[in-house]
Amino acid sequence: DMFKCEGKDPTASYEFSEAIENVPRFLNPFEVVTFTTKFLRDGIKYSELNDDQKRQLEEDGVVPETVQFEKDRLDKAIYNKPTNFEILRNLMENGIRVKDGTQIGKTIIFARNIRHARLLEGWFQELYPQYDPGFCQTIVSEDPRAESLIDEFKSNDENAKLTVAISVDMLDTGVDVPEIVNLVFAKPVYSYVKFWQMIGRGTRLKENLFGEGKDKTHFLIFDHWGNFERFEKSYKQAAPQRSKSMTERLFEARITLAESALEKQNNESFEAAIALIGKDIKALPAKSIPIQENWKTIHSTGKLETLQQFDAATKATLQQDIAPLMQWRDITGHNEAYKFDLLIARLQSSLLLESSDADDLRDELKDLVGGLRSNLSQVKAKMPLIDEVKGSEFWKNVSTADLEKVRKELRGIFKYRRKPTPVPRAEAKVLNIAEDAAGYEVKKHKVKLADLDQMEMVAYRARVHKVLMDLIEENETLRKIRLGEPVDESDLEKLCSLVLTQDPSLDLNDLREYFEHADSLDEAIRSIIGMDAKAVHTRFTELVQAHPNMGAHQIKFLDLLQNHIAKFGSIQLDQLYGPPFTNIHSDSLDGLFDDDLAEELFEIIESFRT
Repeated sequence: DMFKCEGKDPTASYEFSEAIENVPRFLNPFEVVTFTTKFLRDGIKYSELNDDQKRQLEEDGVVPETVQFEKDRLDKAIYNKPTNFEILRNLMENGIRVKDGTQIGKTIIFARNIRHARLLEGWFQELYPQYDPGFCQTIVSEDPRAESLIDEFKSNDENAKLTVAISVDMLDTGVDVPEIVNLVFAKPVYSYVKFWQMIGRGTRLKENLFGEGKDKTHFLIFDHWGNFERFEKSYKQAAPQRSKSMTERLFEARITLAESALEKQNNESFEAAIALIGKDIKALPAKSIPIQENWKTIHSTGKLETLQQFDAATKATLQQDIAPLMQWRDITGHNEAYKFDLLIARLQSSLLLESSDADDLRDELKDLVGGLRSNLSQVKAKMPLIDEVKGSEFWKNVSTADLEKVRKELRGIFKYRRKPTPVPRAEAKVLNIAEDAAGYEVKKHKVKLADLDQMEMVAYRARVHKVLMDLIEENETLRKIRLGEPVDESDLEKLCSLVLTQDPSLDLNDLREYFEHADSLDEAIRSIIGMDAKAVHTRFTELVQAHPNMGAHQIKFLDLLQNHIAKFGSIQLDQLYGPPFTNIHSDSLDGLFDDDLAEELFEIIESFRT
């Protein structure tokens, strides 16, 4: 909106592949060499060591039983000196060189943590004492010289010594050094965005880097942790997952509490939960732009009679639309009180459902109140109730109303709780187990990373959603699609024409390519605009009425299913066998419903796809 981009898409998308294929070229391509050892692939386990390696351990005074490290703990819980020696040797022997091949070119080594970086620097100087100590240095944020070291690394001055920079986050992004020709991934990377930012450090062009008329044409990446293979095989581009605020998690916990109370027909607890949900909605900051944009939904859903109705449509709106808005509430200075509220809500739900979690949450509550500073007057005034909660008699016949009283009475004093003293982390060990050269694997890696099609898809979907939702109030075809009612081909053609008048670049027929699972165009459209929650609920009502003895987990599964279909218009069968459905039962519906009931459920699911 700020930059007036049509459809909220970027004005232009310029991909890495275009930047290296264009003439003139704007960025340099890269080649990837994977180099791993047996320890990097499999970890270090005493039982798998050869006789020489075991003998070395014994001479170093290491207890054999303690040597049991999976690969992900290397350079985290332990540092094996010979393994890191091989990483450094590989760079110095196979990296791109400058100055007529006499010196390794500028290099960034991405280390796992500060300790790892410092060790690598020391080991480099041990391996290559002929180089000045300034040739290879660590650049980390805790070093007061960090900015000056970055300036030296960027310098074109012939007298600048720093050539191999060992980085922990400082050089991963935003540093412009065109002379970089080698990148060493000496750590695993799990963020796809950060992965590409790290690659970007080597992409800049540099004329005459290797002499007059000899420009930089590419750079090398040494991948020691299988990062490229990991992203190529298992990475799925997804919209960024934001972390939920404390207020959002509390709001969701209160929705769960209302569901639990309703399921157990505990009207007092239900009314109390609904009252708190209503207060949370009223506490939303009216002047905040996100609140103003959703004011119609907030106003209609926040009415007491709507909340008390608590049907599938209301729950879907609370969970999908209202809960995320809770992040805009300002609870500065009251975080501890809201943490306490969340614990009480979870405990109340567990008590209602007679869940085994209740015991753990009870103990957590007792520990919390036990941490209050009893020497303060504010806490002393509440000591009778605190002692009661810490005792066993209180918990014999405790009710949700009892816990609500505890919440109201004590939430305001939790800012006086003693903070736990952090347990110092055990210092990681340095081992000296020689690597077996027979276990080395070195190979050129053919990069198969996908282009940014999926990211483009996210932007395209958002644009289509905006246009369709603007039209839905006045367009009968869209309303029918959202209600799951049939539409004919001529209706769809008119809708496509109407959309083109709103945005000439949007042809709804393209949705068939984007949503390959959809059997028809109206189903693809429903994948974007979702389905009316009441219409979804109606299709499930008959099933629930026909089986009045369904258990709590079965009902919860159906609620999840209805919410998903309301949001995405349908569901693929394979999606049923992953989260969140497997959070209720590891075998999803197979573990919750008998064959006959499952067959009825499949028929309902299939009805949304025709």
